Amino acid sequence: MEKKSESSTDEIKTGSTRREFLEQVSVITAGTALSVSLKAAKLPTNRKFYQEEGTVEVSFFINDKKMTLELDPRTSLLDALREKLHLTGTKKGCDRGQCGACTVLVDGKRINSCLKLAGMCEGAHITTIEGLAKGDQLHPLQTAFLKHDAFQCGYCTPGQICSAVGLIKEGHAKTDDEIRELMSGNICRCGAYQNILEAIKEVQKS
Repeated sequence: MEKKSESSTDEIKTGSTRREFLEQVSVITAGTALSVSLKAAKLPTNRKFYQEEGTVEVSFFINDKKMTLELDPRTSLLDALREKLHLTGTKKGCDRGQCGACTVLVDGKRINSCLKLAGMCEGAHITTIEGLAKGDQLHPLQTAFLKHDAFQCGYCTPGQICSAVGLIKEGHAKTDDEIRELMSGNICRCGAYQNILEAIKEVQKS
C-alpha cells in the first residue's frame, strides 16, 4: 500500500510538471505568433516609435489638418477617429470589416478603418465623412443621396458615401451590376440599395 501511494504521488508531481511545460509552450507559441503578426503589419521596429509609457506617436492628416496623437499601438484607426478625435461620423458597426459602416478614405483609397491600425497610417491623408463637404457646400454624392432618398436610419450612410467616393475614383464600375458588386462590402440593413445605386449613377454621369 505504501509503494502504491508513493507511485501515485510521483504521478501527481509528473502531471503537474507536464502542465507547467504545456503552459510554457503555449506562452512561447503565442509570443512568436504576435511577433510574426507585428512584422506582417509592417509596424516600425525602431525603439523611438514606441514610447516609454507604452504608446506610439502617430502623425497624419485628417481632412487636410495635421494631427499628432499618442496612442496604444493596438488602437485601430476607427477608434482613433472616434475616441481621440471625436469624429463620430465614421460609425462602428461589426468591428470586423464585414459591414462597411466604418469606411474612410486613406490616400484616396477606401478602407475599413476598423481593420487598420492607426500606427500604420503615419503621414497618410485620411478623409472621413466630415471632410467631404466644403463648408456649407455638400459633396455631390451627399447631395445625390439626399435627392434619391438613399438612406433610412442613416447609420450606414457615412460609410456608403465614402465607399462610393472611392468607387467612382477607381473608375472600374461601369454597369449597375459592377456598381452593386464593388459596393457589396457596404451593408444597408434598411435595404436602400436601389436608391444608393441611383445616387452613385447620377454622380458618375456628371
